[in-house]
Formats: sequence, C-alpha cells, structure tokens
Amino acid sequence: MLLLSVYLHYRYIYSQIMKKIPIGIQAFSPLIKNGFVYLDKTDMIYQIANNKACYFLSRPRRFGKSLTLSTLHEYFDGQKDLFVGLKIEHLEQKWEKYPVLHFDFNSATYTSLANFKETLGTQLEDFESEYAIPTKGSLAIRFKRLINLVANQTGKEVVVLVDEYDKPLLNNIDNKDLQEKIRTELKAFYGVLKTCDKQIKMAFITGVTKFSKVSLFSDVNNLTDISQENRFATLCGITEQEIHEQLDDFVQEMANANGINKEDCYKELKKWYEGYHFSKNAVDIYNPFGLMKALYSKEFDEYWFESGTPTFLVKEIKRHNMNLGDLDNVRRTEQQLAKIDNFNNDPVPLLYQSGYLTIKGYDPILKRYTLSMPNKEIGEALPKFILNFNFPKTDGGDFDITNFIEDILNGDIDGFMKRFCALLADSSYEIVGEAEKYFQNVFYLIFKLLGFYTEVERRTSDGRMDAVVKTPQYIYVFEFKLDKPAKEALDQINSKAYTIPFNVDGRKLYKVGVSFSSETRKVAEWVKE
Repeated sequence: MLLLSVYLHYRYIYSQIMKKIPIGIQAFSPLIKNGFVYLDKTDMIYQIANNKACYFLSRPRRFGKSLTLSTLHEYFDGQKDLFVGLKIEHLEQKWEKYPVLHFDFNSATYTSLANFKETLGTQLEDFESEYAIPTKGSLAIRFKRLINLVANQTGKEVVVLVDEYDKPLLNNIDNKDLQEKIRTELKAFYGVLKTCDKQIKMAFITGVTKFSKVSLFSDVNNLTDISQENRFATLCGITEQEIHEQLDDFVQEMANANGINKEDCYKELKKWYEGYHFSKNAVDIYNPFGLMKALYSKEFDEYWFESGTPTFLVKEIKRHNMNLGDLDNVRRTEQQLAKIDNFNNDPVPLLYQSGYLTIKGYDPILKRYTLSMPNKEIGEALPKFILNFNFPKTDGGDFDITNFIEDILNGDIDGFMKRFCALLADSSYEIVGEAEKYFQNVFYLIFKLLGFYTEVERRTSDGRMDAVVKTPQYIYVFEFKLDKPAKEALDQINSKAYTIPFNVDGRKLYKVGVSFSSETRKVAEWVKE
C-alpha cells in the first residue's frame, strides 16, 4: 500500500512536469492519465457532489461542461487514483462507488422526433443491457424503471448526469412543431427525477441555454440552478490566477514564438479571450477553448468563434430588426436573462447564454445587468460574420476589413466611401425592413471592426451614426444624415464645432458628411473638407 502511494505521488509530480495542452479532450480520465494540463476544480466538484440535489448549469459551448460531468462521473465511480494530487484528495475520505447514468445529447442532429427517440432510447438501452433490465414502454417509463431497478440491484442511490440537454431543442429552433414535440418528451423524461427522488444521490444537468422550469422542468421541484452563483462562477472556464499558476510556461513559449515579452503576451491573451462574467460579482473568465488553442498554436486567432457558426443567432438578430449598436451596452434584468422561452420577442438572452454577450455591469437599485461582447475575438468575429451573412459577395469571397483600414490609414477617404457604396450595392434589399436601422447597422459594423485597428469613438442617436476615427497620421470626423444632403451633415460639423478638440493636434483632419437614401438603401452622396 505504501509503494502504491509513493508511485501515485511521483506519477502526479511527473505529469505536472511533462504536462501538455489538451485540445479536444473532454474526458477526465485520459486527461489525467496522459499528462495533460488539468486546471483543478475538484474542490467545487466535491461541494456539488456532497449535496443531495438536482443541479442545473448553463454555460456556452466548449466551456468545459462535458469535462465537469466526466469528472463527476469518475468521482462517483470511486476512481480515487485519478484524483491523486488534486484538491479533492484531501477533502474526500470515503470514496464510495455509486451507479452512474450518464446521458449525452451531443451525438445527433435531431432532425425528427423518431431520430430523437432513437438517440435517447439507445442510451437507455445500453444501461438496460448492463443491468439486465427489460426494454419496453415510453422513454420516461424506461428511465423510471431503470433508476428504481438499478438502485435495488446495487443497494446504492443512483447518480444522473445529463450533458447538453438542450441540443435537441436548439437544433430545431426554426422548427417550432418538432421542437414542441421533443420538449414534451423531455419534460416527461426529466419529470422522473422528481418521482424517483428517493433513489437519486444527485443529478447534474448542463446545457448552453436555460428553458424555464415552467416549459421543461416544472415537475422537478428540487432543481438548483447554479448558473449565476458566485461560488461556482469559475467551475467552467479559466481564471487569470490559474493561467499564471499552471500555464505560465506555455505563455512564455507563445511570447517567444511571437517575438514579444511575456507581459505583453498576457495582455494580448486577456484582450482576445478573457472578459466573460457569469454573475454580477464574478471574476473575469477566459474562454478555455480559445485560450488553449492559442497556447497550443502560439497564434492569436478566432478559435472558439470558428468552431461553431452562429447562423441561427444572426437570423434572430435580422428577424428582430435589432439595432446592432445596442450590443455594446444592452441592459436586461436578471429575470429577462434567466431563460430563453421568450427569445421570440427578445434575442438578447440567447446571445448572452450562447456566449456572444456577457455581463459587464450591474445596477443593484434597478436590479439590471449591462451586457456587451466579451472580448476581441467576439467583437471582431461577430460583426464580420454578420457582414458576410448579410452582404454575400458575388465573387464568393468573404468581407475583408483590411481594405477599409488601408484607405483610412492612407488618408484615402474617397476610396473608403467607394468601398461602402460597393458593399451596399452587393446587399440584399430585404436585409432589414426599417431603413434607419439598416443604415445604423451597416455603419456600426464597419466602425466596430475599425475600432480594433484604429481609435474609434461612436455615438448612435435618432437614425444617424456619427464617428471620430483616429490613426497615427489622420483624424476623421464623420456626420451622417438620412434623406438629407451631405452638405447639411458637413455644415453641422462646422456649425457645432465638432473639430475644436483636435485643433492643436498635429494630425491631418478630415471632415466627412455622408447622406444615406432610405429609398435606395445606399449612400446617396458624400462630401469632405
């Protein structure tokens, strides 16, 4: 026994010395056994596991939900050896083994009710075969029989784990009839957690979004939602402290590969991948997938965004005729953010829960959150995606902001405006129903992207978007008008003395008046001075 303890101790030390960046590994056992980096969350795992409750956790995709469930699975399976050197090793004394029913909804597309039933039915059948239990009845009846008979056979309470519970619903967000049929099946299925409460040690359900208790979990009266609890805010994702303590060598390697010092590399990683908050007082959280991919590839890029195309979200933004400028500082109450059942009236909860918006502030008096895009990855990738979605290029290529940037950097305002005209000429007339919103959104997207390469100040009000763009050599003051002469926009710049703050600046100053036509939905004219 002593020799085993010594072996496990040195195996843990060796794994920390030879640790590797995990890419695409969502299972706890191979992560530990093969010496990959594991950011120790087992103190929270212990806290969760030792309460007889049914937990619910909402987090964006690829934020570590599957790894969390896999860790719980191994813990309840009594795999003590896997936890040597981790926080839980000093917390747990008994290491009892419990039967675990682990369901994963990631494995199918759910294009029909039959496909949904087959996918869930197959998972039930695997457990029924393991415990020699007959396969008959509805999904809910089989689930109830499974829990009761497994508990009777083993003499232990059953642990239920459900990964990505909402994928069958999200995959059919445009098919309300099929979504409702699947919802009916799931509601009955999850209702079993209440009727079998005495036989269940703990249940843990994860997903991207939160459908309300009324619509899906009304029969689960002991459901504990920890999605916005401060004590579990860091359960999924990576903190600044964890990077410095466990990933510092990889940051140094990335800095060396990019020819920058380590401090600047930390700043860039923070700018690109941090910024998530899952409660009003939570610490900053890094996107784990984006961060790990960056450290592995040693390049800054849009890894998380590119791993899942948010087409359905863009469709919702378009359908709601949403003012995209509001994404910089959108405000919603906790109740409004808590579920997406009403996303047909408001896409913001869906954007928040999917990870494209995050909490940036909280007003305790109004009990209202302020949300914005979390970081450079989302702030740059989402506008580009919306532009490519709404402005398909005739040559099949994607929208390229670099051409606009070159014009601005070179003082070529005419070239800049001609690109705007070309962009609008390629657009669909049906992109947005309301001309003013359409006008605002087009300019918002361009100036949002410019802001990652130049200094941009924007203000949106009453159907116009005004902007100041600063580069090392130039300052541009834009004034926009809807269905009014461009000269009127230029006159307003002069009459209201917008340029006074820049009179002592040594850079060359351009004043640009732009007129947009609501009839043609194109730039009618522009003038510069």
